[in-house]
Amino acid sequence: MTEQSSTGAALGEPTGSPSKAPGAFLDVRDLKVHFPTDDGVVKSVDGLSFQLERGRTLSIVGESGSGKSVTSLALMGLHRLGAAGKNVRMSGEIWLDGKELISASPDEVRKLRGREMAMIFQDPLSAMHPYYKIGDQIVEAYRVHHDVSRKVARKRAVEMLDRVGIPEPDKRADGYPHEFSGGMRQRAMIAMALVNNPELLIADEPTTALDVTVQAQILDLIRDLQKEFGSAVILITHDLGVVAEIADDVLVMYGGRCVERGPAEQVFEKPQHPYTWGLLGSMPRIDRETSDRLVPVTGQPPSLINVPSGCAFHPRCPYADVPKDNLTRTVRPELRQADGGHWSACHLAPEDRTRIWTEEIAPKL
Repeated sequence: MTEQSSTGAALGEPTGSPSKAPGAFLDVRDLKVHFPTDDGVVKSVDGLSFQLERGRTLSIVGESGSGKSVTSLALMGLHRLGAAGKNVRMSGEIWLDGKELISASPDEVRKLRGREMAMIFQDPLSAMHPYYKIGDQIVEAYRVHHDVSRKVARKRAVEMLDRVGIPEPDKRADGYPHEFSGGMRQRAMIAMALVNNPELLIADEPTTALDVTVQAQILDLIRDLQKEFGSAVILITHDLGVVAEIADDVLVMYGGRCVERGPAEQVFEKPQHPYTWGLLGSMPRIDRETSDRLVPVTGQPPSLINVPSGCAFHPRCPYADVPKDNLTRTVRPELRQADGGHWSACHLAPEDRTRIWTEEIAPKL
């Protein structure tokens, strides 16, 4: 069985068919993003498949270096920009509302970027131009896709700044990024991303470096705007507290691949992969008393140049020796259905996963 067919079959996707999956607004199939270097090929994303419907929020989680942000940039077509884009090797399919993006020309993707899909970057101070006023940057983003006067675009920019909760929007539109606080810059970035009513919104670590009060405000804002505009949202984060707050579905990445995916409630209540158990064990809890210290995932994330054979997580997995015949070190596990829309790539037998989670992991969380 080929890698592509096994990935598609594992996710219940049609293989060998150019049409997108029924009901899926975004359909990513066997996405690979590789970067050749002098030391070897960096396999940042290595066979990722998932779907997302309008009005739902998918959270992609994992440690730094797992491939989360590379995935988001691939969806936006940003890896192919500039001289660095010539060295990127991308394959697979990205279907957005019936349009295939990897095979599309840069001009075709550019027309979609901002209008059909938009992105909230992790650091708005570096994502925004420091020499242009906030309002002017939003005006430019709007006029790229609409043949309107600057006056009309300016009115739209002020409306969006007001919509995202920036006080005195007409006055603040004439401010520069460095004159805004971190929370206000993030709001301005959201206003810019949503000015064209995109159907897909990608938020890459939107609450990093913000205090918890501002984090809650930003999450509430994204949730409210999603309801208003009906957008599909992809939230890139390593903060499981944020995931629990906003996500409908969760995709856990490790070593450039998906190791678990399913409805957020199932992933939190009955996680199926030892890596997910480790992430949950590393998350602080304030909803109940506990005398145990947080237990971090031992070891380091794998090098994406030399990903371990078999299950990439096996060097850090305390249960790697449970499956017989050295399976975890020699055979890469495929995504298999655990329950309903819940999928996991693990060699542990379902009964072993249930026993370990119920008797060993869950009582400590």
